[in-house]
Amino acid sequence: MSEKIGVMVCGHGSRDTAAVTEFEAVARGIAERLPQFGVDSGFLEFARPIIRDGLDRLRESGHDHIIAVPGMLFAAGHAKNDIPSVLNTYQAQHDGLHIDYGRELGIDTKMMRAAGERIEEAVRGAGDHIARHDTVLVVVGRGASDPDANSNVAKVMRFLWEGLGFGWGETAYSGVTFPLVEPGLEHVARLGYRRVVVFPYFLFTGILVKRIYEHTDLVAARHPEIEFIKAPYLNDHPLVLDAFADRVQEILEGTGNMNCQLCKYRQQVLGFEDQVGLPQESHHHHVEGIGTGDGPGHAHGHHHHGHDHDHDHDDDHGHHPYPHADHPLGPRTLKPDGDG
Repeated sequence: MSEKIGVMVCGHGSRDTAAVTEFEAVARGIAERLPQFGVDSGFLEFARPIIRDGLDRLRESGHDHIIAVPGMLFAAGHAKNDIPSVLNTYQAQHDGLHIDYGRELGIDTKMMRAAGERIEEAVRGAGDHIARHDTVLVVVGRGASDPDANSNVAKVMRFLWEGLGFGWGETAYSGVTFPLVEPGLEHVARLGYRRVVVFPYFLFTGILVKRIYEHTDLVAARHPEIEFIKAPYLNDHPLVLDAFADRVQEILEGTGNMNCQLCKYRQQVLGFEDQVGLPQESHHHHVEGIGTGDGPGHAHGHHHHGHDHDHDHDDDHGHHPYPHADHPLGPRTLKPDGDG
């Protein structure tokens, strides 16, 4: 009997209902590109349905081979540990079910083109009265306690800077690592360029994207001589959806291998040597499904597995102590009052 293949799109989740809606739109776009498969989706935390709900629906509709793909740009703790833990546990609980896990979107030519088009859209809207060589591109990543993921944001910035021909390029992050947006933009303001394009390299909206724009406004107000442009994030750009479909095809072809050469859990990455061999486990079971539809706000702190949670932040949850937590340019998650 031939196997029945289903596709599971695994999202992070957000308290922001607009972010949840955008993720669902992306999942539909992926399904349209893969009509030969059943496609479902779910979230790791802060929103419903959770990942197990989507897996249940696929299994109950007869799918015995599920290809799961992380709905994430880069592989940090969520993609490397939390989602695989959920998938491994689910597979162990259901005999006859096989789950393959695809890689994150990563550094990809389609993703670079999609990002480039978002930036060009913003530049066209602002006008051509300032030369591109007199413009700085600042790419803002989510930020993680994983230097491999953080370095990928810097690589994206370099691709976009060089490909689009801006005068200079810089990288900043929304939290967990450094530099954060406000100190990063203050540094850029001292370089002498007349225009700054701030591009959140994010898939979806949410509190962090909104704070990136808010902190851009704060810096812009202090430097009226510089024009600051806020570029739109990736969202459901057609090339992003194509890249997701590629990740499924890689599993079917047997080429979907995650790059582990710089993974802090497997190699002694500079500054993170003590994290090699940490258990692959999820720290999100206590916030599964909590968030957008559970009634009153659920913003409170936990001390769990030796790390602090603050559920009002879309940060990396501090699964392991970050070695540069006292860095003067971060790594506090962005705050709405401009102090981070």
